[in-house]
Parts: sequence; C-alpha cells; structure tokens
Amino acid sequence: MTASADKYTSQTLLDVQPLTPNLFSLRVTRDPGFRFRSGQFARLGVTRADGSVVWRAYSMVSAPHDEFLDFFSIVVPDGEFTSELSRLQKGDSLLIERQAYGYLTLDRFVDGRDLWLLATGTGIAPFVSILQDFEAWERFDTIKLVYSVREAKELAYLDLIAGLEQREYLTEFAGKLQFIPVVTRESHPGALNARITTLIETGELERAAGLELSPEHSRIMLCGNPEMIDETRKVLKARDLQLSLSKRPGQVAVETYW
Repeated sequence: MTASADKYTSQTLLDVQPLTPNLFSLRVTRDPGFRFRSGQFARLGVTRADGSVVWRAYSMVSAPHDEFLDFFSIVVPDGEFTSELSRLQKGDSLLIERQAYGYLTLDRFVDGRDLWLLATGTGIAPFVSILQDFEAWERFDTIKLVYSVREAKELAYLDLIAGLEQREYLTEFAGKLQFIPVVTRESHPGALNARITTLIETGELERAAGLELSPEHSRIMLCGNPEMIDETRKVLKARDLQLSLSKRPGQVAVETYW
C-alpha cells in the first residue's frame, strides 16, 4: 500500500513496552485533527532503510478522548512490517494516515441488552478502546469481555481492564463488566481452557458468564485471527446469531482488516 504525503502525518513514538518476547505496546503522539470511533483502526507506516514505506492496519487501544494513540503488536518473525516496527525506540517517527477506518463500532447494533466482546491475541486492542469509552457502559446492561491467548503470559492490559470501573466517569456502572480469560495451551487459575468455538458449542462460556447467548439480547463483537472469526461466526449462526449489515441489522460484528 502507498499513501501520498497529504494523507498522513509523522508522529513521535512516546513509549514502547515489551510484554513478552513477541508482544509489545507502543504509544505515539496524536495529530489534533485525527478523529476515530472506539473500535476503529489506523494505517501505520514505517520507513525502511532504503527509504520505502511499509503500511499496516492497527486498531487503536486508546480511547477517542486520549491525547495520544496506543497500539498493540505482535512480532512476526522476519515480518516486513513488525520487524521494522519492533526496532523503533522512543523519539523515533511513525507515519499515521489522517483517516481512521473500520466498522467494529457500537453503531453496528441498533439495540441489544448484553454486549459480548470476543478476542484472540492482539484482537483485544479495539475492545480495550471500546471499554475506555462511555458509550458501551451506558448502552448495555452487561458486558462480557472474553480474551483468548495460548499462554497466560500473553494476557495483556490486565491492570487496565481491572481498573476500568474505578475510573471516575465509569464508577456509576460498577458491576457491569465481567472479564473471562481463556488460555488454550496451559492450565491457568481462573481461566477457561478451550477454543472460543468449543466453549460456545459446549455451553461452558455461557455457564462461566452466567448468561445465555440469545438473538434477542446478545450483541457480539469478534476480533482476532481470521480462522477464529470464521469458525465463531459459523457457530453463532447455528444459534441464529447473524452478522449485522447496513441493510439488515443483526447480532454479530467482526473486524476483517487482516
């Protein structure tokens, strides 16, 4: 992908935090004119040694009201983009397109009582943004955040998630959020231990949540690897939970920028 100079700004890296050998978060300055809705993504550009620029899409982790932009990344071995990105240090530059993209936003749903956020890996990013915004808490009676990783050390943003209901602007909604961690390749205290699709098919996810997945009340967002999204959509469709489209409101929204 290429972008002309009038379509992007050069921003400064404020902080890089390694989470595991293969996962890291980064914070960059935010252009005052950059606007986005929680759940959307930006196109980031890194400049290679030969002067060419590589672009990739990354969901914002930060909230729309933050003065900075946070992103969450995995290092892909020999990856054209992430290998360059992971070498950046505080003070380095990162290109960001002026326009935000994506439809993994709450306006995909016209109604609903229970919000389910199902993520694998770095797919947690847009949901952290959504949960830092006021809208989800005001619109839904309950929020279930289901976060699946292979190993427990890959669970990111745990302190942020745990502290959401202590934020001044969210204290009135205390008790709405339930965090359900899933660790698939090892046993971990307090975490479920199976793929999200299996947890839905066996009913274990609903038992853990103390809540039924239903077309009437459930509104479900999916973000993660494409295989997980495809398989989970099929499992949900079998339960009459349909993809929400502009001409046909439904119960499921997905992100597909991979």
